[in-house]
Amino acid sequence: MNPNGNAHVEFEGVSKSYDGQTDVVQNLNLRVKKGEFLTLLGPSGSGKTTCLMMLAGFEMPTAGSIRIDGRSVHNLPPHKRGIGMVFQNYALFPHMTVSGNLSFPLEVRGLNPEQRRERIRKALELVRLDGLQERRPAELSGGQQQRVAIARALVFEPSLVLMDEPLGALDRRLREELQYEIRRIQRSLKVTIVYVTHDQQEAMVMSDRVAVFQQGRVEQVASPEAIYEEPERRFVARFIGENNLLPGKVTAVEGDLCQVEIEGAIVKAFRVAPCRPGDMVTLAIRPERVCVAPDPEVYSNELEAKIEDLVFLGDHLRLRMNVHGRSDFIVKIPNIVGHGAVLEGDRVRIGWTPTDCRALEPVGEKGVTL
Repeated sequence: MNPNGNAHVEFEGVSKSYDGQTDVVQNLNLRVKKGEFLTLLGPSGSGKTTCLMMLAGFEMPTAGSIRIDGRSVHNLPPHKRGIGMVFQNYALFPHMTVSGNLSFPLEVRGLNPEQRRERIRKALELVRLDGLQERRPAELSGGQQQRVAIARALVFEPSLVLMDEPLGALDRRLREELQYEIRRIQRSLKVTIVYVTHDQQEAMVMSDRVAVFQQGRVEQVASPEAIYEEPERRFVARFIGENNLLPGKVTAVEGDLCQVEIEGAIVKAFRVAPCRPGDMVTLAIRPERVCVAPDPEVYSNELEAKIEDLVFLGDHLRLRMNVHGRSDFIVKIPNIVGHGAVLEGDRVRIGWTPTDCRALEPVGEKGVTL
């Protein structure tokens, strides 16, 4: 960790245990830059919400330190950390109007009535709820209530906002709409946001960087594109999007590439995990990176396959193939030549480049903190 960087939030060696035996967060080292949108992504129970609660001050670390703007917040209560919070259940006061809900954090901070009115006006304009000041939460839709919750978190102009699954209770259309709205607001205000979700699409759409959690540890921290295109761990490759994962044995290493034997076939792959001939690895290939019926000798990796199942999904076809005895190999091809270009039962050749195939750690190896 670089103490001289522009870190807004720093976790250093942070662990959390509730029973003194099992760490739900293990030795977390993570920096969030000023003005960054960082998403903590992972399955339920992976430790991401616990990290958010420790940063907010609702939970205390068992070990390690948390700093905001270089200052330890270990002895600082939640209400003195100057953090805006947005929860999944909105947490609005039902007996108050929209204006009353937004006024509450301003009154606590001692702003006068004129200052409060101006802050409320700006906040509602920001979330596009002008004119709804006098409505109560029960008179608003779910999407409008969540916008009020976002406005309340921003109305006192914090430099850091924490969001815990804020869109989880909304339907798909509203979720997608608010994803872009939250991102728009964050960019316009240049506020730092730490966002928790288990939804991969949310993480990809909204984030500058994504920290992927598993069992209390961070598997990888990178931009959404790098997380998708360049997974460094088997768990990341499996959890983010769809990936074909093939176990195999390394037969040769050539610089950044290695040759891997899978069920009698030799595949060239980009070497991510350190490996030597004889080592077991897991090959990861995205379904959309596989070409069906390629021209001869275009790809260094070409295998025979049989189409077991075909699903039409509008803009693309999803093919389930049998490849060297494995019947769960997925390929996605654009629907540009019409349904019927390939059929169930067809035997075809498939191919992909070595750089689209990544050799990761073998099945069963645990992740490490990055």
